[in-house]
Amino acid sequence: MKWTIDENIEMEITAEKFAVPLFDVIDSNREHLSEFLSWVGNMQSVENLRKYLKNCEQLYNDKTEISFVILFNKKPVGRIGLHFLNFYNRSGAIGYWLDKHAVGKGIITKCCRRLIDYGFNELSLNRIEIKAAVNNYRSQAIPVRLNFKKEGILREAEWLNDGFADLCIYSLLKKEWVKTNATS
Repeated sequence: MKWTIDENIEMEITAEKFAVPLFDVIDSNREHLSEFLSWVGNMQSVENLRKYLKNCEQLYNDKTEISFVILFNKKPVGRIGLHFLNFYNRSGAIGYWLDKHAVGKGIITKCCRRLIDYGFNELSLNRIEIKAAVNNYRSQAIPVRLNFKKEGILREAEWLNDGFADLCIYSLLKKEWVKTNATS
């Protein structure tokens, strides 16, 4: 599956074929990414990432998540996905990361819009969440920009850099998304 977002941005379903270029992005962004992402230290080789990407493919086949590689000008610059899919409760959570050189170009916001549309319209979700560390202001700006509601703080909810981090939790309901997009 591949989606064209605009003339520069595409999203392609996560696949093992992206192991080398994505590893290069991770490897050149270790300091940037590990500030808020706990998994970066586990990606010490292309083979580590290849195994992870195979697992992502399996999660997609199991219908528990759908994730994409973000391409900017045809080059991988990050990932985004709908995780923790719960079809009984019709919910999921968006997670994302991006190369430091691609930050500030509206890429994540545009990709989130497409993923939200997919979640609500194709997967029939009712609720989508985004969580971000309380001091990750760039990441928090995304759900705010997309009219998510801040529900509160999840205290010490994630192990990050040898300590627990508090997370802001944001949510968007399908009826809010439909209303927002009908008026925009």
